[in-house]
Amino acid sequence: TPMKLLLADDDSFLLDMYTVKFTEAGHAVTAVKDGDHALTVLREGAAFDAVLLDMVMPGLTGVELLQTIKKEKLGGPACKCIVLSNQGEQSDLAAAKEAGAIGYIIKAESMPSEVVEKVTSMLTA
Repeated sequence: TPMKLLLADDDSFLLDMYTVKFTEAGHAVTAVKDGDHALTVLREGAAFDAVLLDMVMPGLTGVELLQTIKKEKLGGPACKCIVLSNQGEQSDLAAAKEAGAIGYIIKAESMPSEVVEKVTSMLTA
């Protein structure tokens, strides 16, 4: 099933690469370079199946973005948040989960195609 995804990452190389991989897998991707841009898109009322976000971005951190999405009920009723980050500390995972993330993927440990598979399985679980 095609999904609508909002992808927030300040690494433009990775942002482009993941956008291509998810698009090739049949999903609709909106790509933004930081949490502030993600909030702008979400506050306009756009609905997504998932927000995929980095933990470390200029401006809003991933945790702050997660907290705001949860607090303001952004992204629509079915929207889930998944962290896609290189911050792999237990404290990062715990903070993301507490802020509302349903999953946490370490970028360095997964090929882009594996990231697509992991996200898909988390969203269809």
